Amino acid sequence: MTEARSKLAFVFSDRFQIALIAVIFLIPIAAAFLWEPTEFVNQGELVQPARPIANVELRTLDGESVQFSELASKWTMIYFGTAECPQACETAFYNMRQVRLAQGANRERVQYVFISIDGEDSPRLQTLRQDHPQMRVLTADQQTLAALAEQFRLPEGGALDGLGRVYMVDPLGNFMMSYPEGADAAGMNRDLARLLKASRIG
Repeated sequence: MTEARSKLAFVFSDRFQIALIAVIFLIPIAAAFLWEPTEFVNQGELVQPARPIANVELRTLDGESVQFSELASKWTMIYFGTAECPQACETAFYNMRQVRLAQGANRERVQYVFISIDGEDSPRLQTLRQDHPQMRVLTADQQTLAALAEQFRLPEGGALDGLGRVYMVDPLGNFMMSYPEGADAAGMNRDLARLLKASRIG
């Protein structure tokens, strides 16, 4: 009787250990389905898969040639608009500047670019450029602008359609996220801070 009980206890113990291992293995899987990681939700709209942007030749408003590929190596926020820069444009400039500055010691890993789609300057733009000395202002001929803007096309439309979107390009030159007009700057800041923390590039 004692031997039978011993064998039964051994079998029970063995099965218990197997069951325990199975439970331990299944807990992370169940958690993955039941837990929503809200702290990692992006405020911007992801581009999946990320879209490599082919190089084009741009120029400064002073006529100096700049390759789009030269923007690589940093996280880049891009805004397309006219030289008259209405209020929504000015707000986008302000948000991009504040998001960059909010990165603190990492701000040098970030840049923001305004692409003038009419190839012109204006008194208003000159004033805004003074307010945003870190902002790069570029333009190009209409054919080149169209070729570049098409690479940022989304279901809502292209970059030349006056959508007022801010486009995010990673340091490898991939278009990977965008923000609609009026997007919350705090949300943009959280996204970028996470990207900088998680990324070894830029």
